[in-house]
Amino acid sequence: MPPGPEIPEWADPRELDPSVRAALRGLDPRNTQKVAGHLVVAGTLVDEDPELALAHARAARDRASRVAVVREAVGVAAYHAGDFAEAARELRAYRRMSGDHGYRAVLADCERALGRPDVALRLVAEALAESPDADEIAELRLVEAGARRDLGENAAARLVLEGALGGRPDPARLTVGDTTQLRFATAYADLLGAEGEEALAEQWRDAITAADPEALADGVEFSEFEDDDDARPAEQATDAERDDQDEEGDEFVDDTAEDPAFPTSGRSFQDEVEAEVAELLGEDGDQDQDEAAPAEETPGN
Repeated sequence: MPPGPEIPEWADPRELDPSVRAALRGLDPRNTQKVAGHLVVAGTLVDEDPELALAHARAARDRASRVAVVREAVGVAAYHAGDFAEAARELRAYRRMSGDHGYRAVLADCERALGRPDVALRLVAEALAESPDADEIAELRLVEAGARRDLGENAAARLVLEGALGGRPDPARLTVGDTTQLRFATAYADLLGAEGEEALAEQWRDAITAADPEALADGVEFSEFEDDDDARPAEQATDAERDDQDEEGDEFVDDTAEDPAFPTSGRSFQDEVEAEVAELLGEDGDQDQDEAAPAEETPGN
């Protein structure tokens, strides 16, 4: 197994959330410190250096693939690093292992990034039907608007964004410090510009800059996802990932590929997509009970 990146001296395992430290207690003590160190670095660098954060998260997974929070860390780091296939696979594994049904907007966004906006819309609709909180609704609506634009449905995307901005959007009503509103406004300005309404788009950009000079740089740009013929399907791992095995015998597990509800041989691309949607929406009830029970995820229990 590759040793992974070196853990810097500043990475203190005590900085991890108590729940994460508790999840690592079943590991061999010699392994726990290394896994914890990699997780600290991954969490610290995920915004400023997502590629290095992902390398550390993968190193933690190589040593503790059956710990749900480790798979969560890989999924989050992969999403920030732009590896949407790996992010989707790891976050699905985390959901199955932990029972936590969060990350619905992120998973939908991954589907959009992988060139499947129709799947993203189905996931958004399912999540919205479960009455999520206001923050999650905002994230879901942003993904929905982007997916509509991916499908060429700009009028529908505009309705989504205008609804989120109060129904009759007015750049003069932007609120300083309301980052969610500013993200919707940035997406709206981008859409207006794409539709040729450049004068109105510029009014929105000026208002956004006045409210927060950094908002445009950090906002939503729906042109960012492009077709990538080299993107791996979310349900497949590389040979290297399958072969990784740590000194304690905890082998990386490609949960999706091994899931009997997710067979891959002899199926068309559309069948693969439908199976993935069914899994994400919780429509296949036969889940691996070993993964579902957190107490059985770590060696030594």
